[in-house]
Amino acid sequence: MDFNFKEEQLQFADALKRWVAKDYSFEARAKIIGSQAGVSDAAWATLAELGMTALPVPEAQGGFSGTAVDMFVVMQELGRGLVVEPYLATVLGAEFLKLGGGHAALLEQVAGGALKLACALGERQSRHELADIATTAVADAKGFLIDGRKSVVMHGAQAGSLIVSARNSGAQRDHDGISLFVLPRETAGISITEYRTLDGLRAADIVFEQVRAPVSALVGKAGGGWDILDAAADYGAALLCAEALGAMEAIFAATLEYLKTRTQFGAPIGKFQALQHRMVDMFIHLEQARSMALLAAVKLGSGDALERRRAVSAAKFRVGQAMKFVGQQSVQLHGGMGVTNELPAAHHFKRLTMIEVTLGDSDHHLRRFMAQPGFTEDAAA
Repeated sequence: MDFNFKEEQLQFADALKRWVAKDYSFEARAKIIGSQAGVSDAAWATLAELGMTALPVPEAQGGFSGTAVDMFVVMQELGRGLVVEPYLATVLGAEFLKLGGGHAALLEQVAGGALKLACALGERQSRHELADIATTAVADAKGFLIDGRKSVVMHGAQAGSLIVSARNSGAQRDHDGISLFVLPRETAGISITEYRTLDGLRAADIVFEQVRAPVSALVGKAGGGWDILDAAADYGAALLCAEALGAMEAIFAATLEYLKTRTQFGAPIGKFQALQHRMVDMFIHLEQARSMALLAAVKLGSGDALERRRAVSAAKFRVGQAMKFVGQQSVQLHGGMGVTNELPAAHHFKRLTMIEVTLGDSDHHLRRFMAQPGFTEDAAA
């Protein structure tokens, strides 16, 4: 198998890298985070102009039909540049629409950069179990009435439309009976409380009170949304692994540069063998994480749900281990500076910390990997 990226993929990555270096500096990012909106319309317009919003959208809706591997290189650069715009939330929402079918007009708006999306999936009691849904969707003659609460919806206040999971039948943790809807954020009965997260991004808690959802708002079939939810969550988790890889590459490079320039006892501290060993360990973690993250991206297009689940959970677990090790070592090697807001490495570590707990933490994905069919037999063999 050829693991080299195609020329077009490298061109996308290079375009993003140049934009971040020119217009999205660490100082510019700090101003965006500190603004009332928390995101930049100008930055979003540039992402759309560069083709990033069109990349994952099917050609029939004005996109480029980009694969998960195409998205891998994009997310890697966004992670390296600490970009805070709602790109991941939007492309994850677009994946729901693609899998569900029937929302071509919305996908066209996403491709052109005119529509941002957010995914209202998690609830207070659900932790990482996305099938644990207390939000209800009661069917009537006009469609559905949705009631419930969603927690930590990334970029929920910045989105034009929300992908919402709700239950219209079955017990609270059943896979059957889950319905998915796409609703304009301004729909009557939706109230949003926004806040800033640890990594400088924006999230929101959203309350749905007798929210009217027409049948046309369904993503997929009523009561049959689990397979879409499961596949889309895996897609998002794989993209998070790619973003984490970019952030770890940045934090590793910054740490290496610091060891070369910081002097102690008349010599750069990078000459001390004990610190060199730490850098080698960081590099090993980084390269193992890269292999697993790329494997997950490849398996997303395999068409085999079991392979997809195994590869994504294995990647999220291994990348989670690497994020913790690389981040903590970077902080220690930088000394007290490693936790100051003036240092980009500290912000990379914060973002890595948030990635760890988004769409399933390491422990969740380890349990999920072990629960897949064939695990016990493979272990015995």
